[in-house]
Amino acid sequence: MNTTTTTTTNANATTSTTADGTVGTGTGTGTGTGTGTSTGTGTGTGAGTDTYWTSVDSPLGKLLLTAGPDGALTSLSVPGQKGGRSVREAWRQDPGPFRAAEEQLAAYFAGELEDFRLPLHTAGTPFREKVWAALGDIPYGATVSYGEIAARIGAPRAAVRAVGGAIGANPLLIVRPCHRVIGADGRLTGYAGGLDRKIHLLTHEGALRP
Repeated sequence: MNTTTTTTTNANATTSTTADGTVGTGTGTGTGTGTGTSTGTGTGTGAGTDTYWTSVDSPLGKLLLTAGPDGALTSLSVPGQKGGRSVREAWRQDPGPFRAAEEQLAAYFAGELEDFRLPLHTAGTPFREKVWAALGDIPYGATVSYGEIAARIGAPRAAVRAVGGAIGANPLLIVRPCHRVIGADGRLTGYAGGLDRKIHLLTHEGALRP
């Protein structure tokens, strides 16, 4: 990620703010006759300290969920997922923000829930956000092709590869059902969580026969 730093300096203090929200402050003193020197140190807190996480048991293995301070779900990963998240030292383990997600996931795997109603927050490019939003419109028990997703977001057929890349980078497996996207010929193409899990989910939803 590119980071832009803006620095404001006065006679006694320096404040630095980066594009990702990291803030550093410094203080300094000057001495001398006619000339002066100043030194200072600054500290900041990164966004990682604002990330909460928990793990949830499921038929797909132990799911890793993350959320921001507002409780909005920011990622859902499965074990061994390509590009999936892993717990970082600065994260806070707290099941509190995830009560609704745990309940809805349990109901989904029990066959009692088809549509998730959870606050979500992701930080993709505008193109990827369009693709991820389109995933949420695929009905339970249905499948669509990558070309259909491209058409739904107004992208040309030449953008199908880019659509596939965005779907592969979906940070919210299951909740944003990228497992419902298949090849134009009906083949079950790649899935970041593993093809066996894609088959499990589609069979669970009735889109595939056991």
